[in-house]
Amino acid sequence: MPMEQRGVDTIPEEERTSTPRDLVSILLGSNLCLGVIVFGWLPPSFGLDWWASVSAIVVGTLAGIAFTAPLALISLRTATNLSTSSGAQFGVRGRLVGSVVGLLLALGYTALTVWIGGDVTVRVLGRLVGLPAGEMSYVLVYGLLAAATVAGAVYGYRVLLAMSRLLAIGMTALLVLGVIAYAPDFTPAALPETGGHLLGGFWQTWVLAAVAAGLSGPVAFITLLGDYTRYISPARHTPRKVLNATWAGLLLGLLVPQLFGTFTSFAARAALDYAGPLAEAAPAWYLLPLLLAASAGSVGNAGLMLYSMGLDLDAILPRLSRARATCTVAVLATACVFAGHFAIEAQTAMTSFVLLLTAIGTPWAVVTLIGFVRCGGVYDADALQVFNRRARGGAYWFTAGWNIPATVSWALGAAVGVSAVALPSYEGPLLALTGGIDVSFLLSGAVGGSAYLALTGRTGRTSGRTGQGKETAAAEPQSATATTTGAEA
Repeated sequence: MPMEQRGVDTIPEEERTSTPRDLVSILLGSNLCLGVIVFGWLPPSFGLDWWASVSAIVVGTLAGIAFTAPLALISLRTATNLSTSSGAQFGVRGRLVGSVVGLLLALGYTALTVWIGGDVTVRVLGRLVGLPAGEMSYVLVYGLLAAATVAGAVYGYRVLLAMSRLLAIGMTALLVLGVIAYAPDFTPAALPETGGHLLGGFWQTWVLAAVAAGLSGPVAFITLLGDYTRYISPARHTPRKVLNATWAGLLLGLLVPQLFGTFTSFAARAALDYAGPLAEAAPAWYLLPLLLAASAGSVGNAGLMLYSMGLDLDAILPRLSRARATCTVAVLATACVFAGHFAIEAQTAMTSFVLLLTAIGTPWAVVTLIGFVRCGGVYDADALQVFNRRARGGAYWFTAGWNIPATVSWALGAAVGVSAVALPSYEGPLLALTGGIDVSFLLSGAVGGSAYLALTGRTGRTSGRTGQGKETAAAEPQSATATTTGAEA
């Protein structure tokens, strides 16, 4: 299979051969891994019992999908990734906000996936072949997983799609075996080792679990969905089918592994750590399947995240090829893996990361969605590529390439979100106004969206052309044929 040559440029119609079924496969197969499973461990580690943990994950996931899924329709129209598409609202340079948010999201989840997958791999190999759980063992396993991840990400979308199709079947079977393996030791009672509810009260802790474990899953895809839907043709597949496929892929791809993580947390009594108890509690016959889940599943998920990181860095630094950008961010992600294992406590790191990135990313997604509704799904695909061509002008030039109202609205929303967040080691000053309950997701989105609507008026300004001489003329929209077709939402 040839290496993908496309970066964040517009995908030609003849190359847009993926289907909504492929979208389900990639969202399901890539998420059936320990990097997603481990989020199901968070509610039990916060001191919640089985039913409270399940309800928090389900409610949070459904709310997150309802908010995130419509973003998939944007790249269906623009034929490029979501951060580049957001240039229609933020400007062709202002869309760097989305690229940075996407890069940080993918970086964190890539590191987390390799981290937890490597930890479980070392523990299982310790039981199978007596591998010592020393620093060199972790370094070796992390290095092998990272190398395999880079290989898949560099080859690109088609290889990752084929891998996801296999993982969707294989990992489902491994998880079914896992339920059978851990079922005899399952208990629905809260784990006493947690010392009670993490935030002192039930509802504060339940909301924290709903955001950190449930909502954060779909929100992680706010900049990623377009990486896959840009290869689907709107001429052959309706927006409704793509939206339904996004819902199905996210719902199955997130709820199945996370609820498996919750189930195994109670069965393995994994109160303060997940990887160790999971490996120790596994019956001998399940050790090999668990090893396959930890290694192959982690490579599939981390490969997809690393692929998105490469696209985001390619969008930030257009001179870099997608392959070079992917290798560059792989080094950074691997460094984060080692920092996570050797320097950071797992629960604190995971919770802080997802809550902060959710607060920062949500207002960007809200502004982008408002713009999608306002333009009726019609974009000037050529004008979105001005920054990548290192040109000037075009329909989305605004003020020197930045739409100031959109950027200010995002910054206000992000600032409010960070001020309202409740982390294990930090509490925002606005928590006093919310009764100690973390509603940073709602506040950041509401403030960002309201500010954007207020600053741009009822209809908003969809273009910002300024005279820039010959360079501007070269970057102006060519004709209606340059605009993506299909205005039905």
